Amino acid sequence: MELNRRTVIAGAAAAGVAATTALGGTAHASSGRGKPVKSLFGRLADGTKVHSWSLENGGTRMKVLSYGGIVQSLEIPDRRGRYTNVSLGFDTLEEYVASSPYFGALIGRYGNRIDKGRFTLDGTAYQLSVNDGENSLHGGSQGFDKRVWDVEPFTRGSDVGLYLYHTSVDGEMGYPGTLRTKVTYTLTRNGDWRVDYEATTDKATVVNLTSHVYWNLAGEGSGSIYDHELSIAASRYTPVDSGLIPTGELARVAATPFDFRRAKPIGRDIRTAHQQVLYGQGFDHNWVLDKGITSRPEQVALLRDPSSGRTLRIATNEPGLQFYSGNFLDGTLVGTGGRVYRQGDGLCLETQHFPDSPNQPSFPSTVLRPGRTYRTTTVHSFGA
Repeated sequence: MELNRRTVIAGAAAAGVAATTALGGTAHASSGRGKPVKSLFGRLADGTKVHSWSLENGGTRMKVLSYGGIVQSLEIPDRRGRYTNVSLGFDTLEEYVASSPYFGALIGRYGNRIDKGRFTLDGTAYQLSVNDGENSLHGGSQGFDKRVWDVEPFTRGSDVGLYLYHTSVDGEMGYPGTLRTKVTYTLTRNGDWRVDYEATTDKATVVNLTSHVYWNLAGEGSGSIYDHELSIAASRYTPVDSGLIPTGELARVAATPFDFRRAKPIGRDIRTAHQQVLYGQGFDHNWVLDKGITSRPEQVALLRDPSSGRTLRIATNEPGLQFYSGNFLDGTLVGTGGRVYRQGDGLCLETQHFPDSPNQPSFPSTVLRPGRTYRTTTVHSFGA
């Protein structure tokens, strides 16, 4: 994939026009909104076609794959109006199928880990697909990240976007109930990327959907994110055991490496000899957001790259945020820019309910029952 990284938004770059979003971010003026463009990206081994969709609005450009709902690239300008792709990913479908660590993917049915892949619901025990040591991670070995989604483009007022649909049958990866999922990707006139998740079921089940974009605001393949400054509106986090399963405690972040209540460089405390940092080989934990579950998205995190000036603000109505500092990138994967990804070359900020909630009665429930609709929203606002 070839990215046009130096194209400047007409008018916005020349005039320096910026608008303040409802979530407190800044975005460049509109840049020729149009209908999403579809192209063939590749074919799976069984011949199934996988398409790429290109979208642009409000100064943000993105490419989305029908395979896994993957955000293959997301381009935003820096303080000088220069574009670059800030999302880690691959050039080919074969790479996503063979070895992707969830680059840019939609995650389901259950984002994050479930202890030993087991839980009991309404007196019935369920055994899930185990794919992370003895645990189930991100929905199992064939989660939503490895499914081909049905995609419909839309233009609505000043917004453009995609509707993504997937039906997960009863028993798939061990989960009960047929789950019908709709995810809406919207690029707004301000350049925000909004993700709306919806799901219904015909049998009681558990659901925890999220997005697994790896961010590097200096640009994909540019090196470490340890100098990025991050703040998270959370006074507590969920400590884990050696298998990265929550212990059930809601521990205070004060006087620990997990205190991001005020913005600090990610690398400042990442090599501290703290047992939780050792377990995660960096940060790979769920932060308990101070706001809790809310009816509308509220800002919970701010990421800033000092070198480019790019910022990412995240707002959600979810109660948790998994911050993963790219600890398991090991130099074996080559990204879209032709450079190798090493430890810390990207980070994830996954809005969610807490890991292992089906086995933790004190955590917010992830149970979805027939007749109810799962709904959650996350908004990503970009600035420079």
